[in-house]
Amino acid sequence: MRTATIARKTKETDIAVTVNLDGTGVSQVATGIGFLDHMLDLLARHSRIDLAVKADGDLHVDYHHTTEDVGIALGQAVKQALGSMAGITRYAAIHMPMDETLTRVVVDVSGRPMLVFKAAFPRDKIGEFDTELVREWFNAFAMNAGITLHVETLYGENSHHIAESCFKGLARALRAAIAVDPRSAGEIPSTKGQLGG
Repeated sequence: MRTATIARKTKETDIAVTVNLDGTGVSQVATGIGFLDHMLDLLARHSRIDLAVKADGDLHVDYHHTTEDVGIALGQAVKQALGSMAGITRYAAIHMPMDETLTRVVVDVSGRPMLVFKAAFPRDKIGEFDTELVREWFNAFAMNAGITLHVETLYGENSHHIAESCFKGLARALRAAIAVDPRSAGEIPSTKGQLGG
């Protein structure tokens, strides 16, 4: 079973993350940041990855450290759970609508981290959450999961919808890319014979 647990503790945050890549989308998320909890619940539900996240952070400062460190820990957990990545589909692309918003998410589960993130938010905040932290979370996740990730909002007017389409798009693209392809017979999906270099 493709599972992993990561514990990350710094002077700023104390985070525990558990993932089951072959789950049903069950989530137990408590970061102290309501909007981030909402996005992680969406990520679990639509990726079908079972996800448990417990984070205690320096929220009296702001939400930056907790948001970024949750992305780091979740990325590390996904990478660990993927193991050698043998048999996975590897690539996936999705166009995710959310009312007036449309976001394209393309992923290569390659072992080579890269983020291209193009989304403009009309507002600086979604409730108490700084919209610039959406990119920070995606960057932390992609770098630590070891995936190439392109996220581009093609159009949208509502900041909440834009963020939600990014997270849902990632969820659906991940769901497809990490799926085991029965025709691959456990092969590494690369002509190099390995992923990550």
